[in-house]
Amino acid sequence: MKFIDFQKSMKEGAPVAPVYLIEGEETYFRERAVEAIRNACVVNPELNDLRAEGETLKGDRLVSFRDGLYALPFLGEKRMARAYGFYPTEREYESVLKGYFENPCPSTVFLIVNAERKAGAVDLRRKSGVTYVDCSRESEETLCKWLYGNLRRAGLQADGEAVQTMVRYCSSDAARMKREIEKLALLLGEGGKVTRATVEEHVAKDVEYKIYELTQAASRRSFTVFNEILSDLLRRGFDENAALAALASHYRTLYEVGTMTGTDAETAKALGVKPYAVQKNREAAQRLGREKTKEYYLALYELSCGVKGGLYAKEGALSAAIAKIFFS
Repeated sequence: MKFIDFQKSMKEGAPVAPVYLIEGEETYFRERAVEAIRNACVVNPELNDLRAEGETLKGDRLVSFRDGLYALPFLGEKRMARAYGFYPTEREYESVLKGYFENPCPSTVFLIVNAERKAGAVDLRRKSGVTYVDCSRESEETLCKWLYGNLRRAGLQADGEAVQTMVRYCSSDAARMKREIEKLALLLGEGGKVTRATVEEHVAKDVEYKIYELTQAASRRSFTVFNEILSDLLRRGFDENAALAALASHYRTLYEVGTMTGTDAETAKALGVKPYAVQKNREAAQRLGREKTKEYYLALYELSCGVKGGLYAKEGALSAAIAKIFFS
């Protein structure tokens, strides 16, 4: 079933199935599906929530993981086991998994969470005992309805034009729309009205927001997320030198907001940015520390200048910047 239908059924108290395949490119939907199942099972994440990476589940490890699904929960009624990026072959399914899928442990909820389908992997959607949750991207019409409902639940009012514009600005990315709702709720307050003008002023268009996500992932030193976003930007034709310049500018901003003593509003006015951006950048600068922020900015600025002066190739300079941020 589609994620939105699944979410509705869980809210209405549908029973939890023993085995789920949660699959699709929409990260937000996958995460919310897992959360909905965990909440329905009342699973203690510290005691009864096992996570495994699918690429490690081969041979004896797959057999051991399968056997572990029969383990009883500790001080609870349900135990959750999750396998991320798990693509068993037909042979692995027949020899290891089929028996469990057809006769699962009643106290274990087994979730297979995949971003995509892969050639050569068994099609688990069609296997007995598997409940399929489709987390692929929804149509614009469906997302407009979903977004409108989430805006209402956040205490905001919105017209159809504003909702449609927001969906398009966010390139139908549910995770980004959810974050934009949180930002608008903070900016407008309870009962605030979201118009097309509001969206145009406060919701960044797709590439701009991707760059923002890229720099925020760098601030958190979340290499996996950073690499996914960068790869997506480069596939769209984004230039390596532009990525390097964006990173250098980001760390310059972190250094500036970390050294300025005015309020968020005063600092935003001085830098020509929005107060919300100042607030988030100050949090990032505080996590990293003033000296480290300055060090990163100067190193990335030097690399950017080296590219412009012909001293470095843009690909090599970007790789050096990534090594500096994540591995120094």
